[in-house]
Amino acid sequence: MELWAIWLIAAGILLVIEMMTLTFYLLWIGIGAVVAAAVALFVPDSFVWQVLAGCIVVLVLTVFTKPITRRFRSSRGFTDAVDELIGKQGIVVESIQDGKPGIVKVGSETWSAVSDENLTKGDTVIVVERGSALLQVHKWRGDV
Repeated sequence: MELWAIWLIAAGILLVIEMMTLTFYLLWIGIGAVVAAAVALFVPDSFVWQVLAGCIVVLVLTVFTKPITRRFRSSRGFTDAVDELIGKQGIVVESIQDGKPGIVKVGSETWSAVSDENLTKGDTVIVVERGSALLQVHKWRGDV
């Protein structure tokens, strides 16, 4: 298999994972892999140039977009969509064991979630905190 095709496959995998995590970290690496694939088309015998071009693109994107995203997040009126989940009710779709994540449905979206208590499928929960990839939930008791 040609090296440019391998770079594109790696880029595709990274971009799909990025769509699932929404962190933007893997997006830059995926774009770097696309650039490496383009270099591989024109300079197929130089793996070093391919890696170097991809790394330079990743570094440039990271350095120049970090201040922009930091400024955007700290601007007045910005709210992260995940932050709006705090205080909302959800339903346990996949059981949550103490220390082992499960899945909850909040609104029309499903999320990985953890809890300090064991929750079974069908339990009503309330979102109390959010992590980078997990929601912290507690069983809904109606008095909160």
